[in-house]
Amino acid sequence: MAEAYIVSAIRTAGGRKGGRLSNWHPADLAAEVIDALVARSGAAPDSIDDVVLGCVGQVGEQAFNIARNAVLASSLPESVPGTSVDRQCGSSQQAIHFAAQAVMSGTMDCVIAAGVESMSRVPMGMADWLPRKNGYGSYISPNIRRRYPGIIFNQFEGAEMIARKYGFSREMLDAYALRSHQRAAEAEDKGHFTDEILPVALRNEAFEPTGEMHLHDEGIRRTASAEGLAGLAPLVEGGVLTAGNASQMCDGAAGVMVVNEAGLKRLGVAPLARIVHMSVTGADPVVMLEAPIPATKRALGLAGLSIDDIDLFEVNEAFAPIPLAFQAATGADPARVNVRGGAIALGHPLGGSGAKLMTTLIHALGKRKARYGLQTMCEGGGLANVTIIERL
Repeated sequence: MAEAYIVSAIRTAGGRKGGRLSNWHPADLAAEVIDALVARSGAAPDSIDDVVLGCVGQVGEQAFNIARNAVLASSLPESVPGTSVDRQCGSSQQAIHFAAQAVMSGTMDCVIAAGVESMSRVPMGMADWLPRKNGYGSYISPNIRRRYPGIIFNQFEGAEMIARKYGFSREMLDAYALRSHQRAAEAEDKGHFTDEILPVALRNEAFEPTGEMHLHDEGIRRTASAEGLAGLAPLVEGGVLTAGNASQMCDGAAGVMVVNEAGLKRLGVAPLARIVHMSVTGADPVVMLEAPIPATKRALGLAGLSIDDIDLFEVNEAFAPIPLAFQAATGADPARVNVRGGAIALGHPLGGSGAKLMTTLIHALGKRKARYGLQTMCEGGGLANVTIIERL
């Protein structure tokens, strides 16, 4: 079977909900990433075999196969197809897996895997709100309710359960959140995000460019303090989660170009990384967010690697208990986890986060001349993708 290589990886800087990217149509924002991947790789536009794009809120402006809409909004010819993926927060990480599987099979040689989410224009939960508004009830089926009594698919409750299970106090979660902002600010100050961020022009309400560029992640709080975080109200009454130790709602897009050996020869470029392993694992859908732990243990076993073989980890910071539990359960060195900060500081654009984390992981490995990187993230319904890459 052929190998899968990543030859280009890029992301937009995150925009706060209602912030600097809120006037971008999500299909257009994804198209910017697609065009940049093509330009940076030197690929001929008509050589792209497919575009696989992750998106969670596939309603409103993100409906009607947003992957195809992103292709039509880009400079790619209309002969290039596109398909949309929803594996909740892991949607664009799954897009990378699908792209890699396609090129490894030899049925395709060059595939763009990307993700986008505009949480300003398509609010989180809209897909569930619409049927409720029209009197159709919840998306949780009667069969699921019978199998898992009391299930509510509430990620806040799941994160609270994990905090209780591992004994994480409010102070521990806030300290982790503060470190995320500090690491992100340090990375930005040192220019570590420069190579991975695609500058995009701000747009007004008529979708017209304003002339100003969006270059920096809007969510980094340089003035964050332990005292300020301690003063925030809990999200769940009596709980330890707050808006300060949870991920920020975010607008953004990211993508990678995945090729096999034939694609490498066609492009004539050196790969950035090789995909060593990819898998997805299901776990308890009630707690829901603990799946990265068994998924990582399984992935390392299948790859023949140990936790100490991994030089850098990207573990999505949906909530502070997630990476803290990951570190506690796997033995991962905290100094290697989310070294450039995470979603608490940089934002979590849902369907775009998988490709976003992969972009950061690839560039961080390159900066440190490190070898192996592992990416994982908790996903709605009790799922977790794991991707292990080797820097080349």
